[in-house]
Amino acid sequence: MTRVADRFARAEPRRTAGQFVEGLLSGVERKTCWSLAERAGHNDPQAMQRLLRTAVWDAEAVRDDVRDWLVEQLGHPDGVLVTDETGFLKKGVCSVGVQRQYTGTAGRVENSQVGVFLAYVTPHGRAMIDRRLYLPQAAWCDQPERLAAADVPDGVGFATKPALARQMIAAALDAGVPFGWVTGDEVYGADPGLRADLEDREIGYVLAVGCDRRVHVNDGRTLVRVDDLADRIPRREWQPHSCGPGAKGPRIYLWAWITTATRPNEYRWLLIRRNRSTGELAFYLCWSPPVPLHTLVTVAGSRWSIEELFQTGKGQVGLDHYQVRSWTGWHRHVTLAMLALAVLTLLAAQQPDTNPEIIALTVAEIRRLLNALVLTVAHPPAHTLHWSIWRRTSQARARRSHYQHRQAK
Repeated sequence: MTRVADRFARAEPRRTAGQFVEGLLSGVERKTCWSLAERAGHNDPQAMQRLLRTAVWDAEAVRDDVRDWLVEQLGHPDGVLVTDETGFLKKGVCSVGVQRQYTGTAGRVENSQVGVFLAYVTPHGRAMIDRRLYLPQAAWCDQPERLAAADVPDGVGFATKPALARQMIAAALDAGVPFGWVTGDEVYGADPGLRADLEDREIGYVLAVGCDRRVHVNDGRTLVRVDDLADRIPRREWQPHSCGPGAKGPRIYLWAWITTATRPNEYRWLLIRRNRSTGELAFYLCWSPPVPLHTLVTVAGSRWSIEELFQTGKGQVGLDHYQVRSWTGWHRHVTLAMLALAVLTLLAAQQPDTNPEIIALTVAEIRRLLNALVLTVAHPPAHTLHWSIWRRTSQARARRSHYQHRQAK
């Protein structure tokens, strides 16, 4: 917490924030304010809840500190910014931004919130450095009373997911984050504004697009669908390349690239990936200074890093374990979870070369060792019994309130 301690003017929220992050790193199964308060030795969850709701501290400034810390340790001029969204499944209609919408978390339409994130990937490691909450237009942005009830700040309006990604990329550039590339899935590759922003800033990109995308070939004289173009590529033109390590070894696919430049001295390509077993295709629009094919393949493969970060964030540090409904609460919980994940990321990046007979320490193993050797806490039986009574009393009160509400209807 030393890195962000100055962002908390008062001692109580500073201390509580440290206990909150320790709780996120701990072995507590469900990282809610209740369970984190019990682990910290509190008699009730009020301090933890106050930290996320009303305590005076700036989550945006803490986010900036986390980003700067990660860049100091992981920074590389050829770094890749990866943007993607993830869903947070919810019950009810009061959590800010919630509605029935498609989320890849469930693989279907569910009642959920959606957050758009920016990851930083370099040869030294990978981590989340920014986040934005997506607010649906009709269900939220067009309903001022609903925005006010969720404490959404004045001036926050509707923005598409690619627009949120553009905001985060611009913030990273303004903060001096060293990187040379941006990648993302079809949601972001289909946005011309994002591509134009990157070209104006002379940032290379490898952005996925759908199979029905049309591109120019033959010096701009022919407009053709990318899947039709793939069918015309001779077998000898497909080259095997690994786009990064996977759980079962290198992720090797067949790749082809075709120039889509329409002017002299323009470096624009369509990159096509083919699965060697199934023949499944994926397509990417690329723009950059002249680079070899393998560089584009490496950038395309780095997109999977953010999926792994979502999995690690939710599985290791409780990124999705919050029970807050407000705009402030969501951003504060997610920011502290990003801080906890940064701790694990940097510990993983700083380990020396390991014995070739064993794999390097993973984030999960580092967290397990932290809990066994550093974060272990022991409370007297009276504390455990106190919390058992407190939980059951609160649950009984909530049940009575729920029954009374239903009867009133």
